[in-house]
Amino acid sequence: MTETMPQTSPRIAVFASFSGKGGVERMVVNLCRGMAEAGYPVDLVLVRSDSEHLQGLPDSVRVVKLGARHTLGSILALAGYLRRERPVALLAAKDRAGQSAIIARWLSGRPVRVVFRIGTTVSAALEGRSSLTKALWYLPMRVLYRFADAVVGVSQGVADDLKQITRLPESRFRVIANPVITPDLIGQAREPVDHPWLNESATPVILGIGRLTRQKDFPTLLKAFALVAADLDCRLMILGEGRDRGALEKLAEELGVHDRVALIGFRSNPYAYLQQAKLFVLSSAWEGSPNALTEALALGVPVVATDCPSGPREILDGGRLAPLVPVGDAQALSIAMRKVLCHPPEAEGLRRAAAEYSMDRSSRRYLAVLLGDKALEG
Repeated sequence: MTETMPQTSPRIAVFASFSGKGGVERMVVNLCRGMAEAGYPVDLVLVRSDSEHLQGLPDSVRVVKLGARHTLGSILALAGYLRRERPVALLAAKDRAGQSAIIARWLSGRPVRVVFRIGTTVSAALEGRSSLTKALWYLPMRVLYRFADAVVGVSQGVADDLKQITRLPESRFRVIANPVITPDLIGQAREPVDHPWLNESATPVILGIGRLTRQKDFPTLLKAFALVAADLDCRLMILGEGRDRGALEKLAEELGVHDRVALIGFRSNPYAYLQQAKLFVLSSAWEGSPNALTEALALGVPVVATDCPSGPREILDGGRLAPLVPVGDAQALSIAMRKVLCHPPEAEGLRRAAAEYSMDRSSRRYLAVLLGDKALEG
């Protein structure tokens, strides 16, 4: 642990658990970086610290490891941190982190301002689950969220969903775009990639990005790709890893497109692959605010997305910027993919649409909520 830096500005704590290579970890790192660059001392307080994204933290952000295995098991350690370090505000990066932060604040006796950041549409994620499972999720939310000083949704859809679940007044919620677009994004996008489909072939590559799980609905993307590939020379590449890899490889075989599909696993720099793709497709069943979709726009890459809850409709201006198709509809997705491949939009208009998602703008708005200072929100 590094020495405590002189506090010319109030200290901000960000509470999270890093257990993989997902978008949440990357957004938390970007947010810490943005607040630190704005001149605030920042502690990243971690339950678990297993993530390559931590390498992107600037030296000015202090990492505090609580030494717990689970978020709920970190409450006592977090309370001790709050008593010892006395941050003025704490941002909890997920639902369970937020609930744990409220209890830790009670135990610490410190008047720290606690803000929740929720990055997914909870009701959609629980779709199809039993009534008991939903109750076990919703009841703690209804009890503990009322003690948060503010709740941030990463899209309006997420905020609306949380309002319905928690039954809290609208005044308790904020909508802040993710800190997706960093100053070094373009430079990373220009780095070389290690795949022959992008280096040695003129055949257009369609790209999907995300964990190989039910949420991303890559089976629908594979089915749509098979329809497109029946009459267009193209290939599909998916960046990400997950438990559904075997099932996806089997489906590609069954569809007869296994030789034109590459599941290349996790890449620490997906932007270089994204920059060279002819089309990015978001096939998700649900989201909060899909970062890869925003990154594609920032790089001027044509996109197609499902109209899933929540985020794509807001990001794509109701479908003005790119086609939105029903979730799980491979036929509709294939038609949209074929249309955009044959008639791609002008890149500059796509780039402009991503401006709202800059690290600087997002960090400033988070600071306003954390500090209770509306003057910072501009």
